[in-house]
Amino acid sequence: MERAAKAPTIGRVSPHLLLPERPSPGPESLANYRARGGYTGLQQAQQKGAAWLRGEVATSLLRGRGGAAFPTARKWELAAAATADQKFVVANGGEHEPGSHKDRYLVEHHAHAVLEGLALAGVATGASHGYLYLIEDMHGPRAAAEQALREATAAGLLPFPITIHLGPTTYVAGEETAALNAIEGKPAKPRKKPPFPGEAGLFGKPTTINNTETLAHVAWIARHGGAAFAAIGTAESKGTLLFTLPGGEHGVQRPGVYERPFGTTWRQLLDGAGGGLVPGRTLRALLPAMSSAFLSAQHLDVPIAYETLRPLGTSPGCGGIRLVTDASDTVAMAVEIAEFFMKEQCGQCPPCRMETNQFVHILKAVQQKKGPGYDDKIQKLAEFSRKKGFCSLIEMAAAPVVSAVKLFADDFAKAAGPAQPTDA
Repeated sequence: MERAAKAPTIGRVSPHLLLPERPSPGPESLANYRARGGYTGLQQAQQKGAAWLRGEVATSLLRGRGGAAFPTARKWELAAAATADQKFVVANGGEHEPGSHKDRYLVEHHAHAVLEGLALAGVATGASHGYLYLIEDMHGPRAAAEQALREATAAGLLPFPITIHLGPTTYVAGEETAALNAIEGKPAKPRKKPPFPGEAGLFGKPTTINNTETLAHVAWIARHGGAAFAAIGTAESKGTLLFTLPGGEHGVQRPGVYERPFGTTWRQLLDGAGGGLVPGRTLRALLPAMSSAFLSAQHLDVPIAYETLRPLGTSPGCGGIRLVTDASDTVAMAVEIAEFFMKEQCGQCPPCRMETNQFVHILKAVQQKKGPGYDDKIQKLAEFSRKKGFCSLIEMAAAPVVSAVKLFADDFAKAAGPAQPTDA
């Protein structure tokens, strides 16, 4: 049996912000969470007030962990400044990106940290109701969240009601405004912005929506302070990040979900946490997340941070890593990724629909040995489509495809074959 099919392994490294040093095999109970300081941050925030909490999060320099890395404090300020008779907060656990399991793992094993973070976001922005948004196939996380919600409610720890809502099993349903539509009972498709959720979100009311990992970090920040969080990581990338390391033929020897501080190198992550590649394989490249650009193996010693990866044309994304080894078919991998985005785009934006379909068409022509010219077509298509969708899927689909064609140029040229003869 492949290691990828086994239960995730927890990374052990200092500092431990989200994953305890000595984890339990099942969901963390309320008693165990409180034994390590759980809900003390919420109590402190209720005493010191919303402005204090927003200040601590601003000091922490926390960025969203859903992939976009938007500053959390800036998102909160938008909703906090809005005037309305009701406001909402949403914990977005709508994880459906292949290769990423960190949100599922976090909710299933540490749901109380997510609930505390959600309550804190509500205190900071003046919300009166919260939602934990999961995907309907998340059976383990749902059961754990329901149990944690019962415990926290019975203990009188939550300042407002929290509802668990299950969204459809589509990739785009995890986009923040698509999640809001799903909660409202509408099709889970992204909304055009502006207005932003902090202005007019759930049911037209100011809404703050954060990734579940982001909110678990908020719980730690409220307990230990923004300065303590900002002391971890690099100049622009603070705290820790959850990574999902793959198993199988092109994976590592210890696959699973790991927590590492920003500034860790890819080599330290893959070798130290993952135990190195499976025997007999050599690494050629890695994909930090399916919506990121490929990174050559020559950059294994680059520290993982927004500011170090930006010049290389990529980002950490959601940390769902995919590896390219000497035995990988890079053209087939690019086709697989392109087909995923073609299938998962929601269909409401013509440029996105066109781009994702054309990527597949062009890449399959490479597999069919129809000759050169594919690289220019892909680049022009990506440039034409940029920023023309309601959400960022149009850019997400382009990043891995464009970078694959460049990084694995020899593979693609060999697969495409020579120019086809033309009729005289």
